[in-house]
Amino acid sequence: MYKFCTFIILTMFSGCAVGPNFVRPPPPDTDRYTHELQSESTIVADDQGQHFISSNTLIADWWKLFKSPKLDAVVYKAIANNPTLQASEASLRQSQDNMRAGYGVFFPQIQAGAGTSRQRASSVGQGSSAGSKIFNLITLSTSVSYALDVFGGARRSVESLRAQAESQRYENVASYLMLSANVVNTSIAKAAYSTEICTTSELIKLEKEQLRLTQAQVRAGTTSYSAVLSIQSLIAAAQASLAPLKQNLSQADHLLATLEGEFTSKANLPDIDLTGLSLPTDLPVSLPSDLVNQRPDILAAEAQMHVASAKIGVATALMFPSFSLNGTFGTSGTNFGNLTAASGRFWSIGPVATIPFFQGTTLWFGRRAAIDAYQQSRANYRQTVLNALSQVADSLKALEHDAEALQAQVEAKNASEEELKLLQANYRAGVVNYLAVLTADVQFHQTSIAFLQAKAQRYQDTVALFVALGGGWWNT
Repeated sequence: MYKFCTFIILTMFSGCAVGPNFVRPPPPDTDRYTHELQSESTIVADDQGQHFISSNTLIADWWKLFKSPKLDAVVYKAIANNPTLQASEASLRQSQDNMRAGYGVFFPQIQAGAGTSRQRASSVGQGSSAGSKIFNLITLSTSVSYALDVFGGARRSVESLRAQAESQRYENVASYLMLSANVVNTSIAKAAYSTEICTTSELIKLEKEQLRLTQAQVRAGTTSYSAVLSIQSLIAAAQASLAPLKQNLSQADHLLATLEGEFTSKANLPDIDLTGLSLPTDLPVSLPSDLVNQRPDILAAEAQMHVASAKIGVATALMFPSFSLNGTFGTSGTNFGNLTAASGRFWSIGPVATIPFFQGTTLWFGRRAAIDAYQQSRANYRQTVLNALSQVADSLKALEHDAEALQAQVEAKNASEEELKLLQANYRAGVVNYLAVLTADVQFHQTSIAFLQAKAQRYQDTVALFVALGGGWWNT
């Protein structure tokens, strides 16, 4: 018996644990995101160019790069009050508590029991023909059990819980990142919708004035009626675009209220003007090898790989014998007065071994299922990495094309503005009529709306790049 116990204890402390030891996947074997070499900067559009800097110094509160105190206030309020983020934080605490609970397997399990009963014992079962006897039985006992983690199943189980808590931590970071991104994007869209509504309303007023003058010319016989129909069509198109813009503005307000944890009927949202935002010009871009250590979704997928790897060890350990040391001490008597009598005392101590000789195919295929789950998590991890690198590539290219599109809109806006100024000067000199001035003014407002849309898109694609790079949470 002594040799048996010594063998078990030495085996337990030898650090043996079945199943694979988790190894982090290697970083991507590429040093860039796009097939062609990445440009160092975009073209200068609206007097601003954006520069891509190879660095992982993106700040955690990246929205401050837009330099809008009102925007900062909206984001911080959402972080403080958003129910989805609060649920994610509670889930994180739950996983951490489950991990702490799992560590209890490494300690002895001590239990105390007390019971009292009135019994009638049968003498026939003891080979006696004497009559049965009725008596009271009071029992007090204490039991101690300690599982010997010889093959490391308990250690792998706790390792799995620890990896699960790590995964939930990164899920919480991802929730934080998506919340802040949604708030910033919605605020930008809201500012753009408000400006577009004002510009479109001014455009409709100008087109109606243009219609009035054209109708006068038709009555005078100097213009055909088709010109009236053409202007009426423009007015109808502008009015048709106004209602969706107002609806989008309402939806942006409602979404911001929801993100801030407020009822839409009680929310007090600040008015953020598009001109009050500054475009971030220096954009730190991490290398792909750094990105896999920064994106919370990639790190969460890696932690899930670790969970699956540890569960292989748990399933493997179930195929081996399990050992425990058990001890029981107690006393019993027919009343409280004789509980201390030596005749009522009982105890037992000794090791227990349980050997799974045959359980059908349960244990074997249970282990195979754990291996399959690990292979699934590896594939999910790789897909997450591929998606992340693709998102960064999309954002980098989008910013390059946004600058090109915005500069084209700037040139169109400037040209229409110069044309308007020229026609206004000619009108004052009596060279052209007022209808020509109104037509140029309408064109100027149309190009102004297109310019606003291109500018808002550039802001939102900058947000998309910050999110694709992981949001800078590691620089908190």
